[in-house]
Formats: sequence, C-alpha cells, structure tokens
Amino acid sequence: MITLALSKGRIFDETLPLLKAAGIEVLEDPEKSRKLILPTSHPGVRVVLVRASDVPTYVQYGGADLGVTGLDTLIEHGSLGLYQPLDLQIARCRVSVAVRSDFDYTSAVRQGSRLKVATKYVGIAREFFAAKGVHVDLIKLYGSMELAPLTGLADAIVDLVSTGNTLKANQLVEVERIMDISSRLVVNQAALKLKQQPIRRIIDAFAGAIGKN
Repeated sequence: MITLALSKGRIFDETLPLLKAAGIEVLEDPEKSRKLILPTSHPGVRVVLVRASDVPTYVQYGGADLGVTGLDTLIEHGSLGLYQPLDLQIARCRVSVAVRSDFDYTSAVRQGSRLKVATKYVGIAREFFAAKGVHVDLIKLYGSMELAPLTGLADAIVDLVSTGNTLKANQLVEVERIMDISSRLVVNQAALKLKQQPIRRIIDAFAGAIGKN
C-alpha cells in the first residue's frame, strides 16, 4: 500500500490532475466526506488528509510514503529524511512582508527601528531580516496574520500572499517579496527503497504531467 499525504484546499485540488496522469483518482470528495483516509481508483494507493504543516512530519516518520507540501512548510520544517524529487509547480504564491498602509516601512528600516513582526514563518522571517541587518522581535501566530498590524500587536507581518486581495481588504500593503513558493513532492527515503517501483511510477507520471503544463 502506498500512502500519499495531502492537505485540503488548493494543494489537494491542484494535485488531482497529477494523480490522474498517474492513473489514480481519489474516490471521495474531502469537503463532503468526514473520512481522513480516502480510497482511490488504484487498490494499492490511498490518500491521507492532514494539516498542511504536518505533511513533512507524516512523510519523514513513515506515516505516509510521499506527500505534497509547500516550499514554505518545508523550509520551516527542515528536510531531514525527506527526498524531494520534484517541484510540482502548483499552488504558487509568495512569502512577503506587509504593513498597514499608513506605516512608513522604508523609513523604519532605514532608521534602524526595531520592528515587531507577526508570522507563522519564524525561520524564514528571521533569516530574511537578519540578512538585511534589520532588528526584529518575532511574534509567532497561527491564525489570521492581518489582524496583528490592525490591533497594534505588530508593525509588520510575514505571510503567504496569492492575489493580495485579503491584504487590500484589511488596508495592508505588500512592501517586500521574500520568496516565491510552489509545492514540492516529498518522499520518505526508506519507503523509496522498500517500494521503489510503485513510488517511481508515481514520480515519473507526475514529472510527465508537469512537462505538459
């Protein structure tokens, strides 16, 4: 049995065409089913639904043989024990710095102010600001980042941005782009040795489907 870890939402939806290229169709809609393990049209493959941030952990420790996860999650988690054969080029977005529209970010940085930054991407934010020589106090949040500057909790946020509409709706502006993000296929290294043929087939089918996009 091959177990693939996916998170609900955009990554799940955009992985479906890649699975189809491998001759695999998920038989139940995760939005309608309460099941956390979904069967597929291939008797030897199943999908487990986990939180996006948990996908690398499930793959690393063998709860899943392979998974699809964003580069942002991988950087924060670390890639120990994970083989990363493919950038799937799906669920594209970016990690950016955003502030209230009335906050003069450029002056604050130039004057060497100590910024309060709210984010769930503590590792990415720490490295980015350290490279710029900007002093920051990092506040780790798990919920809606946009609230932090609006309530005075933070001067800035570091978060994923796709269209920018959520920032705009909350009177925030994107002031720096840290990195572009897309989703990666990650594979448990032990599973790759033990189940080499079926896993290789999936990797090759995914690679072929990316090439056609």
